[in-house]
Amino acid sequence: MKKITSFILLTLGFVQFSCNDDFLTTTDPTRISTDVFYQNQTQFEQALNGVYGQLQAITNTAYLGQEFMSDNTTLDFNPLDRGGAAGWEAFEFSTVNPGNGEVAALWNNHYSAMYNINYALEKLETSTIDAAAKSAIGGQLKFIRAYHYFNLVRYFGDVVLATKTLNNPNEAFELVKSPQAEVYKQIETDLKDAVNLLPTTYPAAGRGRVTKGAALSLLGKVYLTLKRYPEAVSTLKQVLPLGYSLYANYKDNFDPTKKNGVESVFEVQYQGGNDLGEQSNFVYLFAPRLSQGAVTGFANTTPSGRNIPTNDMIAAYEAGDLRKDISLQTSYTLNGTVVQIPFVNKYRYPHTITGRSDNNWPVLRYADVLLMLGEAINEATGPDAEALGYLNQVRKRAGLAELTGLTKDTYRTAVLKERRVELAFENHRWFDLQRTKTPAELAAFMNAYAAKEKTNPTVSRGGIAFNALDYVYSDFEYYLPIPAPQILINSKLTQNPGYQ
Repeated sequence: MKKITSFILLTLGFVQFSCNDDFLTTTDPTRISTDVFYQNQTQFEQALNGVYGQLQAITNTAYLGQEFMSDNTTLDFNPLDRGGAAGWEAFEFSTVNPGNGEVAALWNNHYSAMYNINYALEKLETSTIDAAAKSAIGGQLKFIRAYHYFNLVRYFGDVVLATKTLNNPNEAFELVKSPQAEVYKQIETDLKDAVNLLPTTYPAAGRGRVTKGAALSLLGKVYLTLKRYPEAVSTLKQVLPLGYSLYANYKDNFDPTKKNGVESVFEVQYQGGNDLGEQSNFVYLFAPRLSQGAVTGFANTTPSGRNIPTNDMIAAYEAGDLRKDISLQTSYTLNGTVVQIPFVNKYRYPHTITGRSDNNWPVLRYADVLLMLGEAINEATGPDAEALGYLNQVRKRAGLAELTGLTKDTYRTAVLKERRVELAFENHRWFDLQRTKTPAELAAFMNAYAAKEKTNPTVSRGGIAFNALDYVYSDFEYYLPIPAPQILINSKLTQNPGYQ
């Protein structure tokens, strides 16, 4: 499979570009003025690849706000090094504040990508490249812009909505947050455009790029989030005839040798086994911190111990669920000693170079589509045979008995639980909790989880007591704070309630 690779240029005054496998023989695009770039299809495709490349930086830390903040994962606590307490650990312990560097990076990475998307779309509008290529490139750019804004509006609530590049830097100081309704309207518009512009499939060299099925699936998820259930149903049903199916073996979804397969709707591309800088390293991030090579496969490594499956997550699996051992392990063996610290197992595959694994990250899978469709039908009209069928397709693959006789309420509970175990450690849990609960309900839910984790921590804290502020959830934490540097730069931006 041809890989999507990218050069990364951080200066906002230029568009970030990327080249394909022949990049060593092409002119360095970071030295090309934007005034003379975008002259042909190849250059537009290079710019598009750069936009794809930026998904990696966003995905590398997405577990913080989507798994870590939830009841799914915790950390392998290091009592001798508290350097992460004000940064990444704050997502676990609910102590995030406006000065958190990870929040600033999350905001900056999304908006940096948005600049490049907007610039490319403006150039594409007046270009004279091949019509089919122009349509496909435009559809991909609009999908990725919608994906970024969908993340931002769920992370922060009201956010700055910018769909055009600025003529001069001073205009940036006039930007204000747009209401969520306006942001969602733009997301919907972009995804509807993407559905009309994108092909259903690509030739082999284009596997992994955004398709019509991906745009429909994300649009269905947007409607589900907005509780526009009939529209979610009609949109997600359009995905069914597009050729996707469930793998017979759940594990195949995460096998690097089977990337972009029949169940993959959209995944972020990585390439390990070389020094091109496109590798993933999730197995190193998620392995227990003292496991050395017992999990990663390479001795003398120092894993990060992040995203450790919680006791609560482990208990969520039903007896006989085939997904459990694939998704997580409850211990590792080092030098003949069994250590009872769980770890995420989904991204643990052999690779040839230390720190350079080859795993893609699944964003949308067909199983997700089936569960969303079942949920939307239940919310719209109740748990009929069709809604049960979609839920049970996923359960059957997991080796579990079919569910029958559900009411609307019990179906709602069952499908949310099914999403938790089916999509565990794929960055869905926090947003699922958020969209199915009010701020007060979410705070109460997380405080109940916190009480269990405080009483019986998943991983020993080495005698270090919890801080008085750890695991104390408030309604306002439904959203993250606007990064403090952004408010210092632009006084017209307002801080989210509760973080002032």
